[in-house]
Amino acid sequence: MDHEIDNLEIENLPWYHPTLSRHTAESMLIQNGMDGTYLLRPSSKGTGEYALSVKCEQTVKHFNIVWTGMEIRFGQCTFNSAADFVEHFKNKPLLCGESGQVVLLKIPYPRDISEPDMYESVTLHAEFSTADDSQVINADFSVNSKEGFLTKLGRHFKTWRTRWFVLQRNELKYYKQKFSKTPIRVLDLKDCRECCRDTTQKDKSCVFRLDMGNRVFLLYSVSEHDMDDWIKRINWRLRANRTRGSINSGNSAHS
Repeated sequence: MDHEIDNLEIENLPWYHPTLSRHTAESMLIQNGMDGTYLLRPSSKGTGEYALSVKCEQTVKHFNIVWTGMEIRFGQCTFNSAADFVEHFKNKPLLCGESGQVVLLKIPYPRDISEPDMYESVTLHAEFSTADDSQVINADFSVNSKEGFLTKLGRHFKTWRTRWFVLQRNELKYYKQKFSKTPIRVLDLKDCRECCRDTTQKDKSCVFRLDMGNRVFLLYSVSEHDMDDWIKRINWRLRANRTRGSINSGNSAHS
């Protein structure tokens, strides 16, 4: 008879963070983790689903984990007990997502970390200003990042060349190779007018376009899923820029 898995067996893991959001997980791992540091957290999809967040170079990858009550599904593996699931992570599994980037799970990020009982003494306490909150409004707290290989259509010779792309905050950079130190170009997404699927390339199905005003970039992804993820993340940034712009315009009108 099949053994029922109690979800508490998962949620009692020392590297499960019950109140952590995707945004906070990315911040914690980028600031404090090293490559391969990972943690488990609730998924926004709802009950029975979890997310594994892993630091990979300067970004954080997120993988879906499903608990059905009878088994745990993660990637291409199915586990019939929580003990098997935990043992899998002790063996430092190697993962490869849709982007083609390989991630080695090395170090779990513990939920409970001892905090030193050390605090700064306040030597000056004054109010600077309460009149202008534009700096707060313009603060960019997003960590919605992504990196991976995309194939770009050249501007002059119209040949497809594979480049390493990195999306961080308002910048989309691309490099000649993955470990190149200097980007070939840095695109400021504040200038981006549109990011959407492209249908002009009949021989390729995973192409999307990035309209930068003075040039339209055509980018070819490794899969539909990866293409959709790039489009979703870039458009998330574009919406954030428009929202911030609307708030700033409203403040200027009332000043």
